[in-house]
Amino acid sequence: VQLQASGGGLVQPGGSLRLSCTASGITLDWLAIGWFRRTPGKGCEGVSSISFTGGDTLYSDSVKARFAISRDTTRNTVYLQMNSLKPEDTAVYYCAVDKNTNAVHLKIEEYDYWGQGTQVTVSS
Repeated sequence: VQLQASGGGLVQPGGSLRLSCTASGITLDWLAIGWFRRTPGKGCEGVSSISFTGGDTLYSDSVKARFAISRDTTRNTVYLQMNSLKPEDTAVYYCAVDKNTNAVHLKIEEYDYWGQGTQVTVSS
């Protein structure tokens, strides 16, 4: 199983980025997919989750109304659209798959497969 995360980069405050997470070796149907981020000071934080079948979504309070998670079932891919970015959004972002449930959640320890991470830097 491989999760390929991409789309990170350097953006000014207020800008936007779209992250992608494409899975190979596993079909995401009936699974939960999460986005997490890691910073040196705050550790690992759950950002958003989606049920690949059904499309239920969940967001942390820190990104609600600014980020949008979505999926393309034909491409076995999940996206994280990040708008109105702030310097505190700077982190390495990871996607992950929980192979045991389709229910959305941000319990880090229950995700089984992880991507390699993509750096997002918000700075002027």
